[in-house]
Amino acid sequence: MQALHLMRSLFAYKAWANEDLYDSVARLPAETRAAELHAALRVLNHIHVVDSIFAAHLQGQAHGYAGLNTPETPGLAELRARVQASDRWYLGYLDTLSDMALGEVLDFTFVDGKPGRMSRAEMLLHVATHGNYHRGAVGRILVQAEVAPPPDALTVFLHRPATPA
Repeated sequence: MQALHLMRSLFAYKAWANEDLYDSVARLPAETRAAELHAALRVLNHIHVVDSIFAAHLQGQAHGYAGLNTPETPGLAELRARVQASDRWYLGYLDTLSDMALGEVLDFTFVDGKPGRMSRAEMLLHVATHGNYHRGAVGRILVQAEVAPPPDALTVFLHRPATPA
């Protein structure tokens, strides 16, 4: 199986996991679980900021972020829309790459000002694994707030029932 095919599968999984997680976060009652909702949104926003930073790196563009989160926390609906757009961008971006392009090494600057140098594949793997790690943290917040987190496993994604066309 080619590396690019695996990347596409990984980012399709990421988009699927995000949708299910946002559905679960939406079940947090804002009136009684405001602190948990805010904590979950801060983590989800951090994931989105990092995804956005690396999308800029992959395109050789400035990202405009001064940190790994934003001072203001967007609401759930706004953040979800941004994440959906980002997930679509990554899937579309992968459609423009070849296996050879995945190995191209890019120079960039981390948010802290230090130089960075990673291949496109390394950047993409970072985005995928970073988001997975933090979705788990949001899952813990949900459990503590007595909301069942969704199953967030690649095996569940790969073996889910086919959706009718």
